[in-house]
Amino acid sequence: MGASDQREEVIQAWYMDDSDEDQRLPHHREPKEFVSLDKLAELGVLSWRLDADNYETDEELKKIREERGYSYMDFCEVCPEKLPNYEEKIKNFFEEHLHTDEEIRYCVAGSGYFDVRDHNDQWLRVWLKKGGMIVLPAGIYHRFTLDTNNYIKAMRLFVGDPIWTPYNRPHDHLPARKEYLENFLQKEGSGQVVDAAA
Repeated sequence: MGASDQREEVIQAWYMDDSDEDQRLPHHREPKEFVSLDKLAELGVLSWRLDADNYETDEELKKIREERGYSYMDFCEVCPEKLPNYEEKIKNFFEEHLHTDEEIRYCVAGSGYFDVRDHNDQWLRVWLKKGGMIVLPAGIYHRFTLDTNNYIKAMRLFVGDPIWTPYNRPHDHLPARKEYLENFLQKEGSGQVVDAAA
């Protein structure tokens, strides 16, 4: 088994259907269309499998933080009991948006869905479970929701002082969006790029 196999025990991705049902449901297409973590990496979404029970002493996490400059760290618990203004926050998290910096999330308990757009502007659902860590690149349109377990505890990492400002779509004029398009969506052989402003 390769490294990607181990990651896929805690991070899975698939194409979403167009249903308006509860956002916390899996929303698989019929038939199901899974996506490899290598395919996610082509979109700039990086992933690791780490030891969530020992995050305080995990040498691999320490190495990633040092290599990528993640100096800031805190935790966010998303569930009705722990998050003030829960309903409003969940609604905001599920609005399609981008950030001007990376979004780094390491699931240390529970699980949740990070939805990202592919090369053709289709939604990919990324299921992050305990032990999974993902990095969403600056400028990628995405959104977050809990799954039906209604709980995630995530470590949030950041380079320097954290800025969590969401820019709801469309914000295609931002330099971070333009850089994302150039770095990941306009590579040769990556398929057609849709005009997100259209």
